[in-house]
Amino acid sequence: QGKSLSLICGALSWLRDFEEKKKQEEARLLALEHNGQEEKKLLTSDESLQKGTSDDPGHPDRKSSAREPDWITAFVQKKEEREMVDRLKEEQIRRKNREDRLEKIRHNVQLKYAAKRKRSEEDETKRLLRLSKEVLSDGGGADVLEQLDHNEEELILAEYESDEEKKVVPGLEEDDDVEEEHVTKIYYCSRTHSQLSQFVHEVQKSPFGKDTRLVSLGSRQNLCVNEEVRRLGALQLINDRCMEMQKNKHEKKNDGEETEGKKRRVSRTICPFYAYEQMQFLRDEVLVEVKDIEQLVALGKETKACPYYGSRYAIPAAQLVVLPYQMLLHEATRSAAGVSLKDQVVIIDEAHNLIDTITCIHSAEVSGAQLCCAHSQLLQYMERYRKRLKAKNLMYIKQILYLLQQFVSVLGGNVNQNPNSQAVSQTGTVLKSINDFLFQSQIDNINLFKVQRYCEKSLISRKLFGFVERYGAPTVVKTSKENQKLTGLQNFLLSLQQGSDKEGALQSLPVETESDQLRSASPLMQIEGFLSALTNANQDGRVILNKQGTVGQSSLKFLLLNPAVHFAKVVKECRAVIIAGGTMQPVADFREQLLSCAGVDPARIVEFSCGHVIPPENILPIILCTGPSNQQLEFTYQTRDLPQMMDETGRILCNVCNVVPGGVVCFFPSYEYEKQVYAHWEKTGLLTRLATKKKIFQEPKKANQVEQVLVEYAKCIKRCSHVGGQMTGALLFSVVGGKMSEGINFSDDLGRCVIMVGMPYPNIKSPELQEKMTWLDKTMPRAAGQAPSRVLIENLCMKAVNQSRRAIRHQRDFASILLLDHRYARPAIFNKLPQWIKERTQVKPAFGSAFAELRK
Repeated sequence: QGKSLSLICGALSWLRDFEEKKKQEEARLLALEHNGQEEKKLLTSDESLQKGTSDDPGHPDRKSSAREPDWITAFVQKKEEREMVDRLKEEQIRRKNREDRLEKIRHNVQLKYAAKRKRSEEDETKRLLRLSKEVLSDGGGADVLEQLDHNEEELILAEYESDEEKKVVPGLEEDDDVEEEHVTKIYYCSRTHSQLSQFVHEVQKSPFGKDTRLVSLGSRQNLCVNEEVRRLGALQLINDRCMEMQKNKHEKKNDGEETEGKKRRVSRTICPFYAYEQMQFLRDEVLVEVKDIEQLVALGKETKACPYYGSRYAIPAAQLVVLPYQMLLHEATRSAAGVSLKDQVVIIDEAHNLIDTITCIHSAEVSGAQLCCAHSQLLQYMERYRKRLKAKNLMYIKQILYLLQQFVSVLGGNVNQNPNSQAVSQTGTVLKSINDFLFQSQIDNINLFKVQRYCEKSLISRKLFGFVERYGAPTVVKTSKENQKLTGLQNFLLSLQQGSDKEGALQSLPVETESDQLRSASPLMQIEGFLSALTNANQDGRVILNKQGTVGQSSLKFLLLNPAVHFAKVVKECRAVIIAGGTMQPVADFREQLLSCAGVDPARIVEFSCGHVIPPENILPIILCTGPSNQQLEFTYQTRDLPQMMDETGRILCNVCNVVPGGVVCFFPSYEYEKQVYAHWEKTGLLTRLATKKKIFQEPKKANQVEQVLVEYAKCIKRCSHVGGQMTGALLFSVVGGKMSEGINFSDDLGRCVIMVGMPYPNIKSPELQEKMTWLDKTMPRAAGQAPSRVLIENLCMKAVNQSRRAIRHQRDFASILLLDHRYARPAIFNKLPQWIKERTQVKPAFGSAFAELRK
């Protein structure tokens, strides 16, 4: 919180100075323009007096006029300045109107209640009209059947317009502020909505809290106030449903132009919160007072306005925009949100995992089961509505079906058979370039850009999900003249199998396990992300074919190798980018893999690091090289499984728990090793000895159990500190990179000692990591004689170590840090510790001296 407050106070102070200087510059240019008009009048009178002499062929000015008159040169030189002055005048008018409007809202409280009263009256009118319609329609059984038919019309894809036949899509024509010019602003982004809320609360407490125009952006999942849409659960389903309801509104507006006697065929749902006047009111409220996401949602429910779109309308006039990583780093999401980075300032906080975040956002994976399921659903959809679909819709649907068929074929399967019963002949992992994968799949002749755009514009995944929801899990339509319905996916697949495979009947799919997955998200949505990933440049990514026991268990994954290709669009547009974090070391990854590869001039890159607020005596970092029995500590893959190594680690823990009060947190490099060590200690009786001093807790694998474990851990420590006795606190076994290594604060007695067992190197046998290492060795220069791949491995290890030290959380906090491995003392590793820890770290070859320091 202190870091965030320092960041924003400095940034907002700069922004205030920048705006003041901008106003002064505007005043200076306008004054110059005024003086220029006065000079122009004097020059005009002088020219009229000299006109007679200049007409003389023998006059000396005659020769210069043949080249270029001075007044034309002056005109050309001042043209840009006059245009800039005109723009400044327009900006002044816009700014004055904006400030007047905000001032009026700020001081006129009655406006709020008048608008609220007006909305209540409108809602009551709508309710009475709805009741009257229901009374009139009572007793009409035929009408009910007709309404069901009408609802099915929502599943039909609208006529699709390709790029060559673009026509204007009806939008918010009444919104005059959509084209409003963006003022200079700061975009602040972090990982989670909870971190953004904490940041907004710090802004509210800062000296700038009352004068700052702040807007909090978020996903529909966090900001939607329409309960019907929120119930869908999955983010992609919420997005598609919201977009469809907007489209329904615009289509309904156009349907009003039909003849009066014509019968309406379609009855579509429209979101009651998506109303222009209400969202404009919410926008003004947001700009007047700083609100976090929770307050924004409450305001949306009160005003019956959509917070998701209302907050976006406030972006142009805002000075500070708070948003999550994905909304800033993903270009399509950024564009859809109305975020303009041109000449703006961007602050990326908690950026220690920025490279991994960009890689994750632009990577995608689909399983064989998802591919087969999506093919089956889409084929059923096409067969049922074939006569209702336009030619272009059919063309694109057939292309998607062909793509799904070829993807399954590459995995060694057949879309017409049960993916869970098709065994894969050759298991293993194969990596291919994008072009090689397209050629092997025989889809290189299909324009994936157009297919991707069709999926986005047509909302086909939403239509397909609605189709599956309507007909069960899923109910399938047999292609016959009567359109007779069959129940279950198995019957449909069986009919296909009988036509193409004569060797035997098809086994049934485990519908009870598949149906839950289908209802949470349509598999086609996942596949759309994979298709989008395949449009990356060939050199920037790889396709991983992961063939396991069956086709259903196998998968296709796109791995992004060059995150800079997407980050470059951010840094090129911005005035400045600040990449900040509590622990950024080692920073070489950011400089080389992100900024240099993005084409940033090295002269523009400035590094700044500051010390910690605690005094030197409040932290004791120790690199321990040997244990109590002089066993050298080296937790490599070859030695860490040895019984004597696990026994030595246990003896160290017993000694530490005897002298350290409160909580002790012990980090292991992986869940598997933690489980192995725990079982060994349980067998040897060491856990029993540990339990006499500290109650033992283990990090759970399920995320929903983390909070409960932490609460019990804290309660135990607090109880022991008050009661006293033999038990002095608690011991928590955690995992590096797990759920408790990031974002969890072990402040005060929760973490008086943090122990790191070994060095958490990543699994270098991973195909993804091996491909990343190969790519780095080919594209990056060697640093200090080390191969880039080796530097990557060390950096990944030390980033994980640095993020696991979360025991020092405020100025008066204190703790010890034990690094159990002699390799931490190597200069290449030691120099990658945070500066404030490195300068206080002691290297102890023997356990005795380290234990004496710990006791003191």
